[in-house]
Amino acid sequence: MARVRDKVAVVTGAANGLGRAIALRLAAEGARLALADIEADGLASTVAAVADGGGTATSVVGDITDEAVAGELVDGAAAHYGQIDILVNNVGGGRDGKIWELSVEDWDFVLRLNLRGTFLCTRLAAPHMMQRRQGRIICLSSGAREGTPWTAHYQGGAPYAAAKAGVHGFIRDVAMELAEYKITVNAVAPGPIDTERAGAVLRRLNETVELSPNRLTPLGRLGQPEEVANAVLFLASDEASYVTGHTLAVAGGR
Repeated sequence: MARVRDKVAVVTGAANGLGRAIALRLAAEGARLALADIEADGLASTVAAVADGGGTATSVVGDITDEAVAGELVDGAAAHYGQIDILVNNVGGGRDGKIWELSVEDWDFVLRLNLRGTFLCTRLAAPHMMQRRQGRIICLSSGAREGTPWTAHYQGGAPYAAAKAGVHGFIRDVAMELAEYKITVNAVAPGPIDTERAGAVLRRLNETVELSPNRLTPLGRLGQPEEVANAVLFLASDEASYVTGHTLAVAGGR
């Protein structure tokens, strides 16, 4: 239980869902954490859970797509701990709508939410890692980057699909940019995961519609947040030292 012992990990969107599961998994394996989220109560709960497990976590409440907030998180973590070893760009989300009904405002919101914070935190963390010639950057993409049948058919989700495809392209390029500094850059692409926010909708689809997640996912079930966190841990660890520019699907075979 020490695969990232004494490493410093920055995790965005850590108040709940995948971000919380990732933070707790990294802490359990020995990482010291710097966490951020716009939801103050949920973030405080995650920090408390880390402390209850014997770990250490600082936190920043704010919108990570704001450059000042991203700077407070990343540069603050480097100042507090003296280093940054791992960055997990987890913040994301979508707004549904068929393409002929979708507003420009919703399109812009989803692309900003999923891509801007990832760019800002990576840009800020990279110099700290470059100076030490080591680091792990893991971004959250999604199976939706190739289109999600149950979303597309019933409600539409083109902005989210486009944004998560953008994450895949982002890590491919940045991995090459940072390779000479021994920094790896990868993504994890979850499928339908039973989180606090998405779980209820996914379970309802499984019970009510033909093109449901369980029917279209070879393993025939929803994934658990801990299963995504395990993939992030692998990419953050020394076990993945020869893996970069890769998007690892955690999607039940889809």
